[in-house]
Amino acid sequence: GRRTPLTPPGRLLLPRIRDGFDRFARGAELLRRSRMSDDLRVQVYVTVAVRWLIPRLHRFQAANPNIVVRVNTSVLDWDFDSEIADLGLVCTLDSERPGLDYDLLFEALLFPVCTPALAQAGLGLRQPVDLVNHALLQVYTTALDWQLWLDAAGVPNLKGRAAPQFDSYLLAIEAALDGQGVALAPHFMVAEDLRSGRLVRPFPIEVRQPARWYLACQSDRAGERAIEAFRSWLKAEIAAHPVMLK
Repeated sequence: GRRTPLTPPGRLLLPRIRDGFDRFARGAELLRRSRMSDDLRVQVYVTVAVRWLIPRLHRFQAANPNIVVRVNTSVLDWDFDSEIADLGLVCTLDSERPGLDYDLLFEALLFPVCTPALAQAGLGLRQPVDLVNHALLQVYTTALDWQLWLDAAGVPNLKGRAAPQFDSYLLAIEAALDGQGVALAPHFMVAEDLRSGRLVRPFPIEVRQPARWYLACQSDRAGERAIEAFRSWLKAEIAAHPVMLK
């Protein structure tokens, strides 16, 4: 009951004042970060963290001992969230969000994988139509993956056996390693399993993942030392492992 209403000139001025205070707050936050230690919060999908980033992260730490990386794993949030992270290794179709800088890293290929024993069991997996006798392990957060591949394989209406569905490639790949069915996964997530023989590719057919992989950050923070150090290291790692560069 004691509120003071804005006058018409005040209502005209309010948006500009609010914008000025927002800019001041962002500037103060940048100044605060510049005085803090070089902690770097990196948002990454749990599968990428477990199957690619973590086995290599010690090399970044050795080269940058003053930067403490805080890995923030994400399953369902497929876009960069600047509220929880300074950098995001994300897969997205939309790389034009205002205020964000997206640096293209690579494109991924999708193909089926399974254990050697499953590929040879019974009549085996000689052609894509043979998948009808197997469980197709589905990542329900990327529900179109299998349909995209089945279309390319010429069996768009094929339905495999009933199987569990998972919220990440990590779980689908683990189920495939356990011999529970055939998983469809981005090439770099299963490269080591294929190299070791734990998994095989029953068919040579592959399709490009519709979204592309980027390193994302706020545009006004792109030049920060810790962010640039991680960006340079990540690109060098990718270049050193051609399996990533598809």
